[in-house]
Amino acid sequence: MPDAALAPSSKLAAADWVTHDVHVEGLPATDDDACYRAMDWLHEVTDDLERQVFDEVANLLNLEVDLLFFDTTSTYFELEEADEPVARDDKGNVLANDRPPAEEVGESADQAGFRTFGKSKDSHDDLPQIVIGMAVTRDGIPVRVWSWPGNTGDQKLIRQVKDDMRDWTLSKIVWVTDRGFSSERNRRYLRQGENAYIVGEKLRSGSPEVKAALSRQGRYGEIAGNMRVKEVRISETERFVICHNPEAAARDQHIREQLVSQLTTLIEDTDQLSDFKRGELRGKIADKPGLNRYLRTTPAGKLRIDTAKIKTEENLDGKYLLRCSDPQLSAEDIALGYKQLLEVERGWRDMKQIIDLRPVYHRLEERIRAHVVLRWLALLLIRIIETTTDATWTTVRRELDRLHLGTFTGPTGLFRQVTTLTKPQTDLLAKLHIPTPKQIITLEPAPR
Repeated sequence: MPDAALAPSSKLAAADWVTHDVHVEGLPATDDDACYRAMDWLHEVTDDLERQVFDEVANLLNLEVDLLFFDTTSTYFELEEADEPVARDDKGNVLANDRPPAEEVGESADQAGFRTFGKSKDSHDDLPQIVIGMAVTRDGIPVRVWSWPGNTGDQKLIRQVKDDMRDWTLSKIVWVTDRGFSSERNRRYLRQGENAYIVGEKLRSGSPEVKAALSRQGRYGEIAGNMRVKEVRISETERFVICHNPEAAARDQHIREQLVSQLTTLIEDTDQLSDFKRGELRGKIADKPGLNRYLRTTPAGKLRIDTAKIKTEENLDGKYLLRCSDPQLSAEDIALGYKQLLEVERGWRDMKQIIDLRPVYHRLEERIRAHVVLRWLALLLIRIIETTTDATWTTVRRELDRLHLGTFTGPTGLFRQVTTLTKPQTDLLAKLHIPTPKQIITLEPAPR
């Protein structure tokens, strides 16, 4: 696991790193075959490992798991073709005999390759991908990770995630999810038992709830983080909270003004163009969603700025709408809870940029799944270090990278000595409850 966080690379490169570049107590050398065997073992024990890791981390950090944030991402593979479809259960696992479990007899098993085409969050719909989900606590600690075939829909994801966390017999959980999981079926499933949810609602969906919420009058209350909130009553079973960020509103207004200005220049004097030329320009603008949002076409085919649309958008500047099923949470807690969903997004950025989720140097499904688990463990390690030391991973890594082991040889023998620890290094090790290394690691007198 340390190599995944400190020097992410292929297993061959990781074996070379362990053998030649670092000192790991009890592991003077390794090879890529040993790394692959370790990954195969990791895949076999993942379920037990996840539970044990969660128990240890929950006790270590005294985690609060009443709020769990869930989000997904995708990672693509540089392949021309997807994997061959195979029969899978509802959790995306391969079925041994192409048949669903006994309780689902009468239903056909899903057929999907693991690396397959789907809606990419990296704008690579042309490449096969897998979908990865992560549950994160309010403190930003990733407590569990999932992998699915690249075309898996959100309903199956949310059902499995909720069922898996229920098996851990946690106390009441409030699920916090993004707008992609806001369907009525998903909300109903999250609400089962004692659980509740906070879900972002698409303001531009045009749903009756959104229209009703935005039309309600009322005063905003100021809360932390440059945010204002207003709860509106439009349902007997769910609560709706409108959140408004003045800084975000100013940004939205500025971007819109730029787009409208650009669009105005594009359609200026187009009344003199032929119908064909105007239609050609209309098609080009349609390929640019930001501009197309503010364009309307008259019955005669003339291009105009949609002032009504601009007025509608002005009413949405800096706002987002939350839907919550918990009757006890305050409007402030609902808003701040959803805002912490950004911790999940930070986790995805770190997983992709700091610990190199991609590229994945594997083709076997079991090893791809193990690769994702390794990256989750590395991210978990980073978050524990950041939480315990109150410092960023970049700072901690830079400081500890300056700790070296030197090998010295001479006529009388060989010895390996650690550089003298600096005060920042000593403080970091103390906060992490890591014993300071012995100054002399190895002492080998020359043979007589």
